[in-house]
Amino acid sequence: MGLKILITGGGGFIGSNVAKELQILYKDANITIFDKFNTGEKRLNGNFKYFGDFKNLVGFKGKVIAGDISNDSDLNNVLKNEFDIIFHQGAISDTTVLDQEDVIRTNTNSLYAILEYCRFSKAKLIYASSAGTYGNSLAPNIAGSGEIPENVYGFSKLMMDEITRSFITENPDVHVVGLRYFNVYGPGELYKRRTSSMILQLAKQAIDKNKVRIFKHGEQSRDFVYIKDVVQANIKAIGGKSGIYNIGYGKERTFNDIVNILSSCFHKLIEVEYFDNPYSFYQNNTCADISSTNESLNYQPEFSLETGIKDYFKEIIQYSPRQWSSFYE
Repeated sequence: MGLKILITGGGGFIGSNVAKELQILYKDANITIFDKFNTGEKRLNGNFKYFGDFKNLVGFKGKVIAGDISNDSDLNNVLKNEFDIIFHQGAISDTTVLDQEDVIRTNTNSLYAILEYCRFSKAKLIYASSAGTYGNSLAPNIAGSGEIPENVYGFSKLMMDEITRSFITENPDVHVVGLRYFNVYGPGELYKRRTSSMILQLAKQAIDKNKVRIFKHGEQSRDFVYIKDVVQANIKAIGGKSGIYNIGYGKERTFNDIVNILSSCFHKLIEVEYFDNPYSFYQNNTCADISSTNESLNYQPEFSLETGIKDYFKEIIQYSPRQWSSFYE
């Protein structure tokens, strides 16, 4: 009998990539996807409320269940089943959502039931945290210090981590790993639309106009991490040590760097227009300290920004007009 695996948010960007890799690595596993798929509803900021999309799961052969992690009945019904490993990716991931009650209820509160399930069943839990927990603290960002989030999304993830730290202390026999994703990009994020990575957004602008728009000066820096490295981290967390870990490349790169790499991919110079940043809670700089991640999870990122974008570019240029048409819905 194969492993029984649950992936919440499995119809989204990261969850679907994890599901497909698990399907390859564990051919006899029983994998269940639980996701609040896109309903067409939009938030006040104009973005879709939910980003799970069936198109991300084409080729997936496991079980798919539609449901809401913020709905106790939906979540409890799923947790009536037996699982060996849970990958908890489900969340409100749109960092511009200002509804604090909704974000905390969905992101933070849902963790309690899952941790309680793991406490009794001894299932392993790997969940998605975020570099948003650091806010504008000085880089390099180290788990356990400088955790001053700038928005409610980052706060909700920090509260998940605080809950987990207490849980690990009280339940050392339960395997729980929180992964603080930095700026993830790569195949599968198209249906995040306007909340997708800067890499995809700038590539789209370059395709449309041979011109991109970046917040003033373009020297804001991020630790960009390719989806294949993020998937690697999730898989290695199964056998790693309980704790909270950064998942990045370990180096910061600027938005201007992205434009230069894309110019190389397109074999033409892309014009840049700089404009004022409208967000007061914007993170200006992130860089993951991944020393503890390497030590405890044996995580070693393989894709630099150059190699990641070049690998991703092979898919980007194959998107059809129909696929691109939904990008700015």
